[in-house]
Amino acid sequence: MSLADKVLAVNDDLPIRTDKAVHSGKVRSVYWLTEADSKRLIKEKGYQVREDAPLAIMVISDRISAFDCIWHGEQGLQGVPGKGAALNAISNHWFKLFKDNGLADSHILDIPHPFVWIVQKAKPVKIEAICRQYITGSMWRAYQKGERNFCGIQLPEGLNKDQKLPELLMTPSTKGILKGIPNVPEVDDVNITRADIQANFSAFNFNSENDIQLYEDLLKQGFNLISDALAKIDQVFVDTKFEFGYVEDTNGQQKLIYMDEVGTPDSSRIWDGPAYRDGKIVENSKEGFRQLLLNHFPDPDILLNKDRMDERSALAENNALPVDVLMDVSKTYISIAEKITGESLTLSDNPKAEIIEILKSEYGLID
Repeated sequence: MSLADKVLAVNDDLPIRTDKAVHSGKVRSVYWLTEADSKRLIKEKGYQVREDAPLAIMVISDRISAFDCIWHGEQGLQGVPGKGAALNAISNHWFKLFKDNGLADSHILDIPHPFVWIVQKAKPVKIEAICRQYITGSMWRAYQKGERNFCGIQLPEGLNKDQKLPELLMTPSTKGILKGIPNVPEVDDVNITRADIQANFSAFNFNSENDIQLYEDLLKQGFNLISDALAKIDQVFVDTKFEFGYVEDTNGQQKLIYMDEVGTPDSSRIWDGPAYRDGKIVENSKEGFRQLLLNHFPDPDILLNKDRMDERSALAENNALPVDVLMDVSKTYISIAEKITGESLTLSDNPKAEIIEILKSEYGLID
């Protein structure tokens, strides 16, 4: 079996019984279960949700996205071996830690396979909740240009690249294109302030103004829990993105939960501790791949400039990356997953066949 066969690149063509269109994102695909299957599984598996709660199967892939594009490699390699399993294993680990420490639940009800989550439907808060403990990336680029006000937060003078910030900063941005909100441009992923959120909390899908404080508390507590856990394995939690949503409990009461993924190399920057103390940055996250792309292509502005999206898409489509580049990314993801979870990651020879077999025999979701 070739290396390419071990990669789950296409994850929206599984024969899962559904009466709705499959939603396929950059990395995950979502299959909404029929009402009958949702009710049956809730009863059979004892999921702690309302008996008529809509459920979905969420299948991760090994695709790699950077700068809003999907990248591929030579020899037909359409993703990164081990990436999907690593991301899910890390998220599962942190979601459990949050629950065990009394923070909040996640949208995950069951994990049938390393690539698969069974989730309950959530109403997403339309905010990319970003926490930063160090100044790097887009914040550093803006700081270098003289910007000192970031999402309504005033940054002090004299900061250096990759330096620890005086305090943990919450720098939210929009999730999706939101219309009709004063001072918020109608484009995806634009920085917003706490004042923007407070003045328009319902437009961001918050149930009440009080929930803004709850979201900030969960953001800080979640960040600090992961940061402390990573410090124990001598890794630095630099920054991350959280997503939140509302689900209903068994009594029909709405509660704010963590959703999507948490503390992964895709949604976070993680630095090697010993190297950082030595004055070097060793990335244990997708940021290493982003830096490689910036160095690989002669005009990095194509990757950084949102006005050049057509050129960027063509760049990703027309350039197969060397296999060793994607295998280096694979090593990074698998290594950090094993460090975080304390368990070795077993890679499947044929993840798609495994998923189909489990969802058919154990969940009755495939005819």
